[in-house]
Formats: sequence, C-alpha cells, structure tokens
Amino acid sequence: MFNPLVDSLTDLTDSEIEDKIIELSRKYFMTHNPAVQQQINVILEMFKDESRARQAKQYKKMQGDDDSPLDNLINVS
Repeated sequence: MFNPLVDSLTDLTDSEIEDKIIELSRKYFMTHNPAVQQQINVILEMFKDESRARQAKQYKKMQGDDDSPLDNLINVS
C-alpha cells in the first residue's frame, strides 16, 4: 500500500512508529465517515508493515548468529 502524503518511514524511530499506530487507530474509530476510515486504514497499514519489517529484521539479526564460537564446543559424531 502506498499513500503519497506519507513521507519515508525509515526516518522514524520504533517508538515514533508505535505512537503513530496508536494515534491512527484512535482516529480511525473516532470517525464514522467510511471514506476517511479507508484513507486512515491505508496509512495505518503502512505503519504496521514498517513495524513488522523492523521486528522481523531484529529477530533475524538475533537468530543470525549461526557461526558463533559456541557451536564448535560440542562435537556430535
């Protein structure tokens, strides 16, 4: 999803993205206009996707230490 009114999300910190998700969720439920809800939902999904991508990257980084020196301590033959 893409909205031309949203700047690059890479410049924001993780806490700023989470704050924006909370704010947009609140605004989504405050309005009763379906067109506005749709626009908010598009932007909200952009922020959620960015948050998920960052979490996946952090998880992969934590799990990516397959070549640690501890792996060679136990030799199962």
